[in-house]
Amino acid sequence: MNSHILRNLVFLMILVVANETGAQEAEISADSERPRIGLVLGGGGARGAAHIGVLRELERLRIPIDAIAGTSMGAIVGGLYASGMSPAELENLVETIDWEDSFRDGAQRKDRPFRRKQDDDQFPMRLELGVRDGELQIPLGFIQGQKLGLILRENTLAVADVDDFDQLPIPFRAVASDIWTGEVYVLSSGDLATAIRASMAVPGAFAPVVMDGRTLVDGGLVGNVPVSVIREMDVDIVIAVDVEFPLYGPADMQSAIDITAQMLTILIRKETLRQLDDLSDDDILIRPDLGNYGSTNFGGIANTIEPGAEATRRHAEKLSQLSLDEAGYARHIAARRVQPAVLPQINFAEVVDDGPLSARVLETRLKSETGEPADPSALADDAGRLYGLDLYEQVDYRLVERGEQTGVEFHTRAKTWGPNFLNFGIELQDDLQGDTSFNLSSRLTRRGLNALGAEWRTDIQIGTEPYLISEFYQPLSFDSRYFVAPRIELEQTNFNVFVDQDRVGRYRISNGGVALDVGRELGVWGEFRLGAFAGKGNANVKVGAPDLPESSFDVGGLFSSFKVDTRDNAQIPLDGLLIDIEFTTSRPGLGADSRFDLLETEFTRIWTRGRHSLNTGLKFNTSFQSDDLVQNFFPLGGFLNLSGLAQGAVSGPHAALAKLVYYRRTGETAPNIFDAPLYIGASLEAGDVWQSRSEISSSSVLFNGSVFAGVDTFFGPLFLAAGFSEGGESNFYLSLGRSPL
Repeated sequence: MNSHILRNLVFLMILVVANETGAQEAEISADSERPRIGLVLGGGGARGAAHIGVLRELERLRIPIDAIAGTSMGAIVGGLYASGMSPAELENLVETIDWEDSFRDGAQRKDRPFRRKQDDDQFPMRLELGVRDGELQIPLGFIQGQKLGLILRENTLAVADVDDFDQLPIPFRAVASDIWTGEVYVLSSGDLATAIRASMAVPGAFAPVVMDGRTLVDGGLVGNVPVSVIREMDVDIVIAVDVEFPLYGPADMQSAIDITAQMLTILIRKETLRQLDDLSDDDILIRPDLGNYGSTNFGGIANTIEPGAEATRRHAEKLSQLSLDEAGYARHIAARRVQPAVLPQINFAEVVDDGPLSARVLETRLKSETGEPADPSALADDAGRLYGLDLYEQVDYRLVERGEQTGVEFHTRAKTWGPNFLNFGIELQDDLQGDTSFNLSSRLTRRGLNALGAEWRTDIQIGTEPYLISEFYQPLSFDSRYFVAPRIELEQTNFNVFVDQDRVGRYRISNGGVALDVGRELGVWGEFRLGAFAGKGNANVKVGAPDLPESSFDVGGLFSSFKVDTRDNAQIPLDGLLIDIEFTTSRPGLGADSRFDLLETEFTRIWTRGRHSLNTGLKFNTSFQSDDLVQNFFPLGGFLNLSGLAQGAVSGPHAALAKLVYYRRTGETAPNIFDAPLYIGASLEAGDVWQSRSEISSSSVLFNGSVFAGVDTFFGPLFLAAGFSEGGESNFYLSLGRSPL
């Protein structure tokens, strides 16, 4: 190449570099000459989605945002926008989140181990207390924020490696309150998802977040519209958005709850007004017209977005003075938008846990594939499986770098109210004609007794049918598949004796014994057991003629059971399968005073489409060589158990029941997160009992039905039902507690 051509090429390169440098300098100069604009997004619960409408309109008006400070819902919207999400993406997010589910901590039932499914099946009350050093402990928040935390984690993965919030596409501050000092605490660094979660931890509702050595709750207590925080971020003009709930008028306060809410609003509003007084004439205050839209009404949250946009348009004239030209704003947005994260390949997965369980036990719960790109949904599912162990108040995950490898660490935080846990149940059955049964029960479980995950649980029930059952459960391997479980049992049950639909007596059957089981967990969906048992009992007449026979008996034998439970809800299920098969053999050589075999089977399948659910069930129980022992009879009668007959109206050594139950969910499609849906339904039931298998025939089957209304309450499902039989009998039922569905 000759020197003339080389000189021309060098000259052209100098011109190109000079032009690019000049353009950059011109852009920097123009950017430095305009005022820096800070955006303040206040807290207000569901009302805070109005911030999305504000952001959408600010972008339409080409208003550059140089810094954001947010509190509570304002921290969620502001933090995600600062991380690079667009208003359209934010709008799609709030519209597609299942808010009702996100505010429920419980892991999806499909992720819960089989033993934990037994807990919510047998003890439906939505209350868990802890026991430590002989004292009751309660959670620090009604909601631990597990699911919402994972939602925030997934939507901030693109900036997961950013520790300094000034290095986000838009510098950001989240405002929280230090619960111990009562002071405002501004989060400017650390983990973005955790900072947002801390800013919206409403005391009492959400558990506090420990961050930077402080215990943090909702920033609305000390700075719901944090104007002073944005001032410290070196801005010239402030755009503040206030979405606080307005004060009630005299006609709106109808209860003590309204008075309490008014008091809290006054306390928060006082500091908000002080912050807003700091705004100058150059600043802009946007107040969306949301009326009395409830801060907890997340079911209709998208309805608040447009009022935010409308409120912003009312300031269009003043805002237009801050707008950039189209080319300048395009460059501004391009510099702040984050490209969709290219998630790295996961080379390893570990659990960081300071509890007694071996890491190998926990890591067997992980299903994410190593050697594949990180999948946020799969990682969230893994966190859900760990959370489903019910040992932790929160399980989170982080992507980490080790040398040239990228992995995921799951971080667990043990329940502060453990390690002993109390669950509760209540059962009320009333036929509205004077026959009532009532039981209160409790389960005390000591979890994580050793590295393999042993636990000791004791069940106590008082009332019509008291019992005491204590079982020690010891897994035999790190994957918890095989186990051994010794237990003791003491219980009393009632058995009604009927003649021609008239009750003539009631037996009180008492028994106690010991058993030793060995078994295998079948994933999270089932369990198989084999065991041996021995004990004593008696059957005494509690009510009835004195000539009714009484007896005492010794028991001893072997049993096996196979159980499957994939229902989405143990009380009012909408989907899933339940199988329960038990076989018991009693032999004199094993300590019994009589020889018999019992087979008990139950099958239930539930389908749902839209609001409509269909529940089908089949039950068959039979005995072999039972000598007509009353303690081995199977009763029928009661709600969804031949509903037209009284509880236990018919009984015998052989029984069968088939049922078809339909129920429909009523109410709004997207209810308030504190609403409980009402179910209206009806059933068809067919079954009978027989004294011998030779008598079993379709012609002897009794047909019954029912209509009912039910709601799943804090104490368990509540049903009001009327049952009818083909013979003209009818019964009414009030049922609270464990569901018959």
